Amino acid sequence: MIRFTYTSIHAWSMFGGKDHIQVVNGHLHISGADTVEIARRFGTPVYVTSEDRLRENIRRYHRAFPDADKYFAVKANGNISIIRILAQEGAGADVFSAGELYLARLAGVPRERILFNGNSKRDEELRMAVTSGVRVSIDSEEELESLSRIASEESKNVEILFRVNPDISVNTHPKIATGLKSSKFGIPAQSVRSICEKAMHMDGIKPIGLHCHIGSQILDVSSFSEAAARMMDLVGEIVDIGGDMELLDLGGGLGIQYDPAAPPAPSPEDLANAVLPVIERRSEELGVRLKLILEPGRSIVADTTILLTGVNVVKRAHVTFVGVDAGFNVLARPMLYDAYHYIVVANRADAEISERYTVVGPICESGDVLARNRALPVVKKGDILAFLDAGAYGFSMSSQYNGQPRPAEVLVRDGEVELIRKAEDISALLACQIIPPRLM
Repeated sequence: MIRFTYTSIHAWSMFGGKDHIQVVNGHLHISGADTVEIARRFGTPVYVTSEDRLRENIRRYHRAFPDADKYFAVKANGNISIIRILAQEGAGADVFSAGELYLARLAGVPRERILFNGNSKRDEELRMAVTSGVRVSIDSEEELESLSRIASEESKNVEILFRVNPDISVNTHPKIATGLKSSKFGIPAQSVRSICEKAMHMDGIKPIGLHCHIGSQILDVSSFSEAAARMMDLVGEIVDIGGDMELLDLGGGLGIQYDPAAPPAPSPEDLANAVLPVIERRSEELGVRLKLILEPGRSIVADTTILLTGVNVVKRAHVTFVGVDAGFNVLARPMLYDAYHYIVVANRADAEISERYTVVGPICESGDVLARNRALPVVKKGDILAFLDAGAYGFSMSSQYNGQPRPAEVLVRDGEVELIRKAEDISALLACQIIPPRLM
């Protein structure tokens, strides 16, 4: 009889309390499935997602904001199975391209729960939004004019929100702070009133709300409270000119706790406590009833997923390097943002931490570093490293750089493992390429 030793990572303070991840007989498990077996079956690198955690994360938003719509930020994770699960749970979609709109509709997201966002939409994308019957977030006066022309050509009326640049500074990485005065996103707050007044008299256009997004990985909910107050001031200005304000979209951006040693991240409940009183008080003063929209991405999918990567080599130099088969082509966040992901040696998850390593990928760039000076158990060739909290901006930002095919994705529910994206093979590198006959 095999005796199993079971340790919940929730009981280990260093792991930050993730109850969908466990250690069984020294192996890291996710939702009851052995990650070492997953790596053996599907190869590495591979992304592994817990369906149970995904459903619970969106339900936490539903409990915190029972009267608000939640539009999943598809840019965070564009896997159609992920989007489908969230659609089953009542989520809409915030899309940033024709491709994301196509995925959302294919996944079953109702058109009335889709917002087409973006600061530089092509005319053909605007036309797709018009013919699909989805709402559009207007990012500039010129885009408004283009949309009016296209809607008139298609004999359609389009409901629009105005994307506002609220000029709010947040404590996050500069590359993901999107509500600054210098940001490329949105209409300056002082220009919204005049552009809205113009839109009220344009063919094919029906203004119904305001929209903002102040950044990503935000851990101070007071920034959202400030944004809500500023947006409600603008709602008042639009109401003063006879505008119809039905929707207020506060975007997404709530952060998660990537580092177990850091303070816990705010919850959806904390976010609700920060923004709902502001909106309710100002709505009562203005005599309006607004439907609130949120666009969570990272806080829905990040902690649902781990990235498994195999160790190719351990090399002692000025530091000890662990070379793995996933580089920034698979997980770009560490290179782009100096982002932190907690690492577990999946095949010896309960081993004592005793060494320090710098974990690097196979890409021909000095910046291909996934973790620096990281405390781990002794690492050997053939080990499997698990990068936690990899579900947001992981596969969705991956590439084929250096001729590296992209990895598989699998979904786990109650210990059962299902493939939701096949790993590419080398033939994928030739997709859409054409050799002119003269070169043959």
